[in-house]
Amino acid sequence: MDRNPSPPLPSPDQDEEEGAGGDCIGSTVYSKHWLFGVLSGLIQDVALFLQEFNAPDIFMGVLAKSKCPRLREICVGILGNMACFQEICVSISSDKNLGPVLLHCLYDSDPPTLLETSRLLLTCLSQTEVASIWVERIREYPAIYDSICFIMSSSTNVDLLVKVGEVVDKLFDLDEKLMLEWIRNGAVQPLDLPQEDSEEQPVFKIVPCVLEAAKQVRSENPEGLDVYMHILQLLTTVDDGIQAIVQCPDTGKDTWNLLFDLVCHEFCQSDDPPIILQEQKTVLASVYSVLSAIYASRAEQEYLKIEEGKYHLPLIDSLIRVLQNMEHCQKKPENSVDSNTEETKKSDLTQDDFHLKILKDISCEFLSNIFQVLTKETVAQGLKEGQLSKEKCSCAFQNLLPFYSPVIEDFLKILHEVDKTLADDLEKSFPSLKAQT
Repeated sequence: MDRNPSPPLPSPDQDEEEGAGGDCIGSTVYSKHWLFGVLSGLIQDVALFLQEFNAPDIFMGVLAKSKCPRLREICVGILGNMACFQEICVSISSDKNLGPVLLHCLYDSDPPTLLETSRLLLTCLSQTEVASIWVERIREYPAIYDSICFIMSSSTNVDLLVKVGEVVDKLFDLDEKLMLEWIRNGAVQPLDLPQEDSEEQPVFKIVPCVLEAAKQVRSENPEGLDVYMHILQLLTTVDDGIQAIVQCPDTGKDTWNLLFDLVCHEFCQSDDPPIILQEQKTVLASVYSVLSAIYASRAEQEYLKIEEGKYHLPLIDSLIRVLQNMEHCQKKPENSVDSNTEETKKSDLTQDDFHLKILKDISCEFLSNIFQVLTKETVAQGLKEGQLSKEKCSCAFQNLLPFYSPVIEDFLKILHEVDKTLADDLEKSFPSLKAQT
């Protein structure tokens, strides 16, 4: 679904269809997409003028009748640029005829048209005055769920996948009821559906579709991966969402393996500079949050129960490294900037600190859950391989205390049996523990 092949030469009754020139305009060397880009840029200056002359109604007529992909792409793209102006966005959104026509463009098979439609939707959903209108419209058209799931599960167009992901993320963030409906859409196969129809009409499940899109954008678009990880995190905020991940063994295992691979082999690695955490803090918070939710449901996950031990030490290593890097990121350089510069950056620093705090809270909770189930054998292995060195244990204690004191105390009891010297050293470094044990 990345790009459609070049269409054949037009027949006499296909005046609208594109010729064999591919992306060229007629016999010229000018690109249709280049022209579209130029037109889109010009619209930023003439949007209000177009609104006065009822351009949205004209574009609606074109979209309702035309089958020419590039013409449809241009119309939706221009409407998307016009919608950047609040007044026009409200007008477009309130049009009961135009709304359904635009949503119908999500059934299109042309990636550029789908991209522009998604961009328009995201613009409207981001306007608080009209967001609820679009949420309700989307709820009225159940087939939109299938179209979006099909894109996420089959497209190789990274730009399209990222934009569709942003739309889904925004929808779920705006309306939990819609998110629950989409979670349940693929939960049960209709009992009265004949087998042959079942094969022709696949039942899309939201989690596998999100995972497939995440795998597709992973290497090419870090921001897109962040979006899809946040979608998974939103799903885990409701019980049905967690069940959608863990109930099917294959889906649960695929989710766990992908996220485990991300935190252990891609994000915040030992050879990365500590400041990398600033770039990865939001996606790490989402990934750890989902992993923690799956881990909390591990009693239902045979693959986790069987292989639980092999996951503990790599996760501990990843979580402690994040906490160590966080300490570095939160150190304020002395006299590094003047007061005026500090004032202008005050809001940015506050936002960074906010996201770091969220990451810290999630990381500490996940780490404490793992510490609770560590066995004597795993602790011994961690000491031998370095995941539970004195430095790393000290970092863990520093962040987990005092809120997780019982967890640390139980861990120390095991550590006393494995390495009494290290346990005694840690108790000296954290006197409050020694007083309680």
